[in-house]
Amino acid sequence: MKTIQWYPGHMAKAMRMMEENVKLCDAVVFVLDARCVAASFNAKLLPLTGGRPVLYALNKSDLADPARTIFLLAKMKESGLRAVSLNAVSPSSARPLKAAMNELVGEKIARMREKGIKKPLRFMVAGIPNTGKSTVINLLAGERKAQAGDKAGVTRAKQWVKCGGFELLDTPGTMPPACEDQTLARRLAYVGSINDDILALDEIALALLEELQKTYPAALAERYSAGEGLTPAEALDCVCKKRGLLLRGGEYDYERGERALLDDLRKGRLGRISFDGEEEVRAAGLIRG
Repeated sequence: MKTIQWYPGHMAKAMRMMEENVKLCDAVVFVLDARCVAASFNAKLLPLTGGRPVLYALNKSDLADPARTIFLLAKMKESGLRAVSLNAVSPSSARPLKAAMNELVGEKIARMREKGIKKPLRFMVAGIPNTGKSTVINLLAGERKAQAGDKAGVTRAKQWVKCGGFELLDTPGTMPPACEDQTLARRLAYVGSINDDILALDEIALALLEELQKTYPAALAERYSAGEGLTPAEALDCVCKKRGLLLRGGEYDYERGERALLDDLRKGRLGRISFDGEEEVRAAGLIRG
């Protein structure tokens, strides 16, 4: 299988920019993908915080397995981390997110009030590509102020956004220079956090089918009539057949089938699915003890 590696030049530039601008911030919000919490955590960003308080925002929770999200969130909080789950496209997520951010900097707010200081606190919003950083900022702002999109790499430069009592710094998505764990890298590819153009989509689609057959076989059976015991290639046949993706002569159009499978996953048509479990999240350092 082709090794997944994606670290374009603008990401190295973004890391340097973030290191310089975090000095202007009071706290940091790391936006993670609730479907793959460990995979979407770039540990290389943590040293950039300079000891500032951090909130982990598990976004896209509407697409993730709810039981898995609740479990991992509880484990992270037990480990002393501040964390919240949300769906940034839903206005109802704004209030709990703002409450978590206020709690994160509550002590500093109290000290400022004692001294009669009135100024907005600044948060850096960071994470890997396509976790929804800009969408989180737009949720907090109550309007579309940050550029957002449904593919990796939309934000290429920093953007300051005013939001009530906060000022938010939107930053480009940054991957670690080396994708050391290829299982986690594939999961990022599944959910669209790695540019599709650099991927061998046939390998990614077959790996996804193999993983789903082990963890969510009912989802494949319901969506594509792909029963248990099939090889990934046979399951891909079912995807093409169910979606009517045929070439001239009646052969299956595997390229369109692979893209349809990934699109179904990313849009939630396969149901609510999570990939990373306690073991992976613990290894990433987000669960301790």
